[in-house]
Formats: sequence, C-alpha cells, structure tokens
Amino acid sequence: MKKKFFKFLSKVNSKLLPSFTKKGVDLSKASKLQMAIFAYKLWVTKNALD
Repeated sequence: MKKKFFKFLSKVNSKLLPSFTKKGVDLSKASKLQMAIFAYKLWVTKNALD
C-alpha cells in the first residue's frame, strides 16, 4: 500500500513540479524553495523505490 502511494505521488510530482536537472539549475546556487522541492521529490522517489 505504501509503495503504491509513493509511486502514484511520484507520477503526480513529475507532471506538476518542475524538473531542475532538465533546466540545468546549479544546486549550490538554488533558492530555498528550489532546494525544498528537490528534497521533497528525492524523498518521494526514495520511498517509491524501497
């Protein structure tokens, strides 16, 4: 159940949230909002793969 939820959430995130790697954003110069979105997407991806 948990894994299905995170897989669904990952698909929703890929549609709604921006991809910083495709835009070429340097993470050392990213704003706090960009870093928060990046960390959230990373957390969701990690839980979807477990």
